[in-house]
Amino acid sequence: MLQHPSRFLAATSVALACALGASAPARAEYPDKPVKLVVNFTAGGPLDIMARLIGEKLAGQFKQPFVVENKTGSGGNIGAASVATAAPDGYTLLVGLDSTFTVNPGLYPNLGFRLDQLKPVTLFGSSNMLIAVSPKVQVSTLKDLVAKGRADPVSFSSAGNGSPGHLSGAMLAQATGLKITHVPYRGNAPAVLALVSGEVQAAALAASGLIQQVQAGTVTPLAVTGRARSPLLPNVPTTAELGFPDVRQDVIYSVMAPSGTPQAIIDKLEGAITTALAAPDIQERLRTMDISPMNLRGDAATRELAATRDRYLKIIKSSGMSVD
Repeated sequence: MLQHPSRFLAATSVALACALGASAPARAEYPDKPVKLVVNFTAGGPLDIMARLIGEKLAGQFKQPFVVENKTGSGGNIGAASVATAAPDGYTLLVGLDSTFTVNPGLYPNLGFRLDQLKPVTLFGSSNMLIAVSPKVQVSTLKDLVAKGRADPVSFSSAGNGSPGHLSGAMLAQATGLKITHVPYRGNAPAVLALVSGEVQAAALAASGLIQQVQAGTVTPLAVTGRARSPLLPNVPTTAELGFPDVRQDVIYSVMAPSGTPQAIIDKLEGAITTALAAPDIQERLRTMDISPMNLRGDAATRELAATRDRYLKIIKSSGMSVD
């Protein structure tokens, strides 16, 4: 008996689909090739060090290289833009600081990317800014510095226009009435040298970058700006403890991915990074670099960045901060 043509075609289609399904290769498990970690600040700093340490741990877990590439410029915008426009497949990630998303929107007319083009994998750590003075200034407390600066402007060094230290100085001036003369340098090291030499009177710089000078007595620490005291400087109070709760600034370390990256890959990366950061050697490096562990992801991380951005933008606008 002849088979009806439509039935014959249907049977043939089913057989062909089965054959193709049986022969199709299984989808490779992520990651099956090297992953690029873009660091949007210079090599050798705490962010770059952490990216390389995390990359080594992830390479060990996934048996694939995690390669760090430094893409600097425009306050971190250039590196962030390169990740924002990358394929959303988990093979290009940004290891950066919150300032790209919380400070830069108030300083740069064009970031080179939209904030919603990147989403957090994890906010994994935060560190303090340290307000310190040259011994030549002859003040020993933040309140003394504020009193002095209300009468005569105090020169403040920072690692550059738009840097976290620039924001710290503006925040302190706005909250206390302290008059400052901002002196930007090209990076943390020359800003520290200017403070030690007495070229400037004060500075707001990463606590980890000043610890050796504090220990040597070549600078006087006054306060840290974070939520808690620095493990490196446990005797130095926070600004909130000294009666200046509005002078609060944490430098937040993050891993970001292009927004279209599948959630399954985001979850896998976040779990692996959490495991990496729990390793005893990484915990010790975090401590020595004054980085307190965080573990914010998903909506909680997005809310943290948005709230911080709103607070900083008000300070930037009212203080007249600029990158010029």
